[in-house]
Amino acid sequence: MKGDIGVIGLAVMGQNLILNMNDHGYKVVAHNRTAEKVDEFLQGPAKGTNIVGAYSLQELVDKLESPRKIMLMVRAGDVVDSFIDKLVPLLDKGDIIIDGGNTNFPDTNRRVAALKEKGIHFIGSGVSGGEEGARFGPSIMPGGSPEAWPFVKPIFQAISAKTENDEPCCDWVGNDGAGHFVKMVHNGIEYGDMQLITEAYQFMKDGLGMTHDEMQSVFIEWNKTELNSYLVEITSDILGYKDTDGEPLVEKILDTAGQKGTGKWTGINALDMGIPLTLITESVFARCLSSLKDQRVEAEALFGKKESIVEGDKQVWIEALRQALLASKIISYAQGFMLMREASNENGWDLNYGNVALMWRGGCIIRSAFLSNIRDAYDIDPELSFLGSDSYFKGILENSMSAWRKVAAKSMEVGIPMPSMTSALTFLDGYTTARLPANLLQAQRDYFGAHTYERVDKPKGEFFHTNWTGKGGDVSSTTYNS
Repeated sequence: MKGDIGVIGLAVMGQNLILNMNDHGYKVVAHNRTAEKVDEFLQGPAKGTNIVGAYSLQELVDKLESPRKIMLMVRAGDVVDSFIDKLVPLLDKGDIIIDGGNTNFPDTNRRVAALKEKGIHFIGSGVSGGEEGARFGPSIMPGGSPEAWPFVKPIFQAISAKTENDEPCCDWVGNDGAGHFVKMVHNGIEYGDMQLITEAYQFMKDGLGMTHDEMQSVFIEWNKTELNSYLVEITSDILGYKDTDGEPLVEKILDTAGQKGTGKWTGINALDMGIPLTLITESVFARCLSSLKDQRVEAEALFGKKESIVEGDKQVWIEALRQALLASKIISYAQGFMLMREASNENGWDLNYGNVALMWRGGCIIRSAFLSNIRDAYDIDPELSFLGSDSYFKGILENSMSAWRKVAAKSMEVGIPMPSMTSALTFLDGYTTARLPANLLQAQRDYFGAHTYERVDKPKGEFFHTNWTGKGGDVSSTTYNS
């Protein structure tokens, strides 16, 4: 009996996905460039299962049912292209290659088009959930060649996480790089969520002077509210974890954050598309700032920087912080969906935003209770341009506004950096302001560069130039957006 699917790459995610597929009755053929890895896997975690090994790509292809389905769980970039180049001569028309890594979506666009010319289908699929999700049910976001989806759908939906209503957290996202784009935005929101939580932690620790046990209790309680989410849950676990000497382990970890690029890609795409992804972009910059550890140590001494204690009723501040975190988190998702909406329009993907929220409801790192409310919002209005306009989320934002402003103002007053939480509030203030000062900005552009402007008392699309000094002349520059 031949295999149902082949998986190349036996690192943690690859191994766990294979074991997950085996649990659901699929025969998997496992391959790794290093033969020893195949042996270690077969004699270790895969021992006693129906999983079989392949020590060459030809052997892998020969052991699979047609149309062959081969999933790459390898490092994004050149490694993926290298495997594709080696596989193509061994495959038949109609066979399917799947990239399950964190790939930048233009690469998926390119690969879909190139393989289509050879008669081979390509799927670029985001997979979220980390080690545990891969093993017991991840969120899976496939896109690419739609002809391939019916052959892959049973496997992917079987191994994916399920909602409380037993709905699979996996569905077809769209053509070309749509799946990897949605995964990229997922990771951008993940960056934002993590940064917001760390800002709340610093406000409690440095501002309110709370112990780690106290902070752990707060996050446990918060996880019983609308903030219920995987990241809030693991934060409570982390804050309660003690090192061998009984001290909180988290305080012994160097405060320089790493990143693998997906948050940066999200910010770059937002800038390219003109979407104000302020909170997520600030979270990326916060990681960049954290990496300047030596400079920060010197600057703290140079400026004599000290945070002031936040005075007042601690429980009142904790509730205000909860509301500020919740409101900011909503803005993070709202901005992410704004970016997906623009990308869908530009690329003709016809994304189903309610389905995206469903796919993120379980298995993935940003899974949270209010994703069900996001799905409801887009079921009511599939063309919803701003998540905060939905009645449920609008209510939360309005009710949280006073507490949100209070926390943001206090953080600046006492010197606690909260870049993502404050930028979220500033975004909402800008988004809900009918007239912004960009009229002065346009006047400045016209003054020094004759870039022209539109007038509120004239039809939109009609441009004007003023000779502001009497010396500049009346010739205007070509009108363009920048």
